[in-house]
Amino acid sequence: MMTSFAHRPTLRAAVTGLSVSITALWLCACQPKSANQAVLSPEPAASAPVTASAIAQSTPASTATTTSTNADIQQKLAANLAKSGIDAKVTSVTPTAMPNLYWVKAEGLPAFFTDNTGQYIVQGDIVKVGGDAPEPISANLAAADTKVALAALDPNDMVIFKPKGETRAVIYVFTDADCGYCRKLHSEIDRINALGIEVRYLPWPRSEQTMPIMEAIWCSPDRNQALTAAKQGLPVNAPACDNPVRRIQQLGLDLGVSGTPAIFDANGHQLGGYMPPEQLARALGLS
Repeated sequence: MMTSFAHRPTLRAAVTGLSVSITALWLCACQPKSANQAVLSPEPAASAPVTASAIAQSTPASTATTTSTNADIQQKLAANLAKSGIDAKVTSVTPTAMPNLYWVKAEGLPAFFTDNTGQYIVQGDIVKVGGDAPEPISANLAAADTKVALAALDPNDMVIFKPKGETRAVIYVFTDADCGYCRKLHSEIDRINALGIEVRYLPWPRSEQTMPIMEAIWCSPDRNQALTAAKQGLPVNAPACDNPVRRIQQLGLDLGVSGTPAIFDANGHQLGGYMPPEQLARALGLS
């Protein structure tokens, strides 16, 4: 999806490095078992946290005009999607730093871009160059949305493993019970916690086959123990209960999760799949 800068190796390395590094990380992840759960590849992690003010600076100055334009594009896009047989409710259209390119969120779909006619859909990496370093527009917008979504989750819907001492960083991990890389990550949970990293697990069954065990974990009186048992291949049984598994599975799909473990930092940046504890600490900026 990235443009090839065959005659400019320095620029090519700077820009495509954003995608290459995250692609390598995602090789260490278990993929969905069903084609019905296949989604777009996750956006690459941004090099620095994005702020609301930074996004605001990239939008036009006239709020009234912008709001009217956004609403017009949203209506055009919704009509064009319907004409093409795509059943999706467009919830927001936001201008980006790139002229005539808009960031779109729609129910049940990963975010994407459209133009000012609402006829074209762009899925992939948009990178702005010309500054001191390439600016990953797609990743920053995705991270801002993800940060809000993760912060809104109820801690009671997670299985949390906290450090015994100071918490220096927090990660959110979409996980499945029988994923080999998920099990490897959890086998190192003590080392991860020892580095001051709090792990907040979120259920993401890769198929209906693991849905019952994920629900049993989240219905167990001791979820931490149940999750550890499941990661060790042991049976987990618990009475059925009202649980968040399907809701959070859908959230993962909306955020572009395409395999497990899917690791996000507290700023919404997607770090990738499994990585050793020390590498994870470096990705979080911990020395």
